[in-house]
Amino acid sequence: MVELNGRIDTTNADQFQQEVKPLMEGNQSDIDIDCAGMTYTSSQGLRTFLLLQKSVNARGGKMVLRNMNPMVKEVFDITGFSNIITIL
Repeated sequence: MVELNGRIDTTNADQFQQEVKPLMEGNQSDIDIDCAGMTYTSSQGLRTFLLLQKSVNARGGKMVLRNMNPMVKEVFDITGFSNIITIL
């Protein structure tokens, strides 16, 4: 389980991608992310979520984002990412 806190934006999106890179390259096929503390994501953050989803798909696994703030969920809905990524 990965826990996210705060904003994912241009100032830290590269750091976020580096921190989740082991999840993209590892053997673990399923990824469970608790988004309760995430208050915002920019398009760069969305890109990282998409890369994570693609890596999970390639391994035949499943990625789930949980406890998403309604305002952040709206960004996923508007961009169509909620059709690609499982959000509970």
